[in-house]
Amino acid sequence: MIRDDSFSPQPHVPTPGEDPGGAAVPENRPTPRWAEQTLYDSFESHPVTSEPVLDEEMLAPDGMTPLASEVPIDTGGGLHLGSVLRETLETIVLALLIFITVRAIVQNFKVEGSSMEPNLHTGQYLLVNKASYLTLNLTSLENYMPQLVRPAGEATVSPFGEPERGDVIVFRYPRDPRRDFIKRIIGVPGDTVVIREGRVVVNGQALAEPYLGEPTGYSREPTTVPPGFYYVLGDNRNNSSDSHVWGPVPRENIIGKAWLSYWPLSDWGLAPNFSVAAGN
Repeated sequence: MIRDDSFSPQPHVPTPGEDPGGAAVPENRPTPRWAEQTLYDSFESHPVTSEPVLDEEMLAPDGMTPLASEVPIDTGGGLHLGSVLRETLETIVLALLIFITVRAIVQNFKVEGSSMEPNLHTGQYLLVNKASYLTLNLTSLENYMPQLVRPAGEATVSPFGEPERGDVIVFRYPRDPRRDFIKRIIGVPGDTVVIREGRVVVNGQALAEPYLGEPTGYSREPTTVPPGFYYVLGDNRNNSSDSHVWGPVPRENIIGKAWLSYWPLSDWGLAPNFSVAAGN
């Protein structure tokens, strides 16, 4: 029989109540802790708590990297806040750009007085299209667009058209530019306007004016409208301060063309613009 020298007998494990040295111990003696544990953890048993408590020896000494469980976790809150602030700022800037753009094209006005009766009333609110008579300076545009072909003798161009007879316009009063007036265009540059026997005659032809509430009660001698000016009259001819009193309106004083009546709701609708033909 061959003996295996690598075999060694199992060590004697004391049983409860037996001293490690082999001597018996009293039954009421506390059982040693080492005899109750067969597997040791890095955690000790503690009273009920929401999280286990680390042993002191697991805490990192000074100058060493802390345990992974102790490294603060970036939840991304700062990044999220920055994103919200950026989006808010972009929204505000966009809203301002839209407001400025709309304001540059459309402006609201309140009618005061009865000079445009029976079509416009005092207290009525209108939107005025300021881009209707937009004028571009071709000379200035050539500096930025050399390929632009400018019509011979033309220094400016109006892409949306020029003021026409029958247009209701808002303009700065020539005698006091701080005040805004609203009237109807009767004569354009080059027209000869005469008011005779209650009728307005332009270039020898009486105008058909369906927008009048009553005939014109005065007369005026022929007036030729100079270049860059417009002859305007109120629809309530006998109660209106207009070109028959203080002369034509300069083109640069025109703010825009009346576009829409929005208040009161009973007057909701397009402004009372008419196409008025006259002899040439």
